[in-house]
Amino acid sequence: MPAQTESITRLLEIVAPARQRLVDHALYREIRDIQHLRIFLQSHVFAVWDFMSLLKSLQASLTCVATPWLPSAYPKSRRLINEIVLGEESDKFGDGYISHFELYLEAMVEAGANTSAVRTLVHELKSGRALPDALSVARPPAEAVEFVRTTFSFLQLNKPHVTVAAFTFGREDLIPDMFHQMVKDLRQQLETVGLFEYYLDRHVEVDADSHGPMAVQMVEELCGPDETKWEEAGFGAVTALQARLALWDGILNRIRTGD
Repeated sequence: MPAQTESITRLLEIVAPARQRLVDHALYREIRDIQHLRIFLQSHVFAVWDFMSLLKSLQASLTCVATPWLPSAYPKSRRLINEIVLGEESDKFGDGYISHFELYLEAMVEAGANTSAVRTLVHELKSGRALPDALSVARPPAEAVEFVRTTFSFLQLNKPHVTVAAFTFGREDLIPDMFHQMVKDLRQQLETVGLFEYYLDRHVEVDADSHGPMAVQMVEELCGPDETKWEEAGFGAVTALQARLALWDGILNRIRTGD
């Protein structure tokens, strides 16, 4: 067995307990009516948004997005990250194309969820305001703020192997199982919410079949035989999973308290 494959196996063992806690989280079973779903959407949308910042950070690290163009040092990963960006930033939708974030916003509108906080965040960032200040103006739910702060803490490290581990094990590898459970419970407890259900089904499809395996290959290429990088990647993966658990716990508390 190649050394990298053994390292991936060890990393999967490290993240397995937190990953299973997320897959089995009580949140999915607590979304029992449309108001519960709205509470979920209004916090989770910030994870959908900051996912794109993780993704674009990796694209900047693993490919060349400047001029004059120069080939990057990661031939496999630059191909994989560009494929993921294509699907996430400009997926096919109807007769056109849409980012998954924009699709999520449309699903929120259809479900009657309040989009003002996340739209304010985007507006403030477009206006040139720094992220911490933009978050203060937008006033997202507290658990969403903490989640976004954790995401951007990875980017500040300037260590692509840590970012890709957080991306892979806290996002891409996790999403199929997590969303499969949510779709299952959603169909049992709510009338169909078309666009949100489509969003979930789409993520189950692309992440399980292509994006998840691609992300694991990127972790292998970026860490290579360097044990220090594998240790740091493990830290990133576990931290990302803990942040997701805190987000889920915060949303669950809001649902239970009617906040």
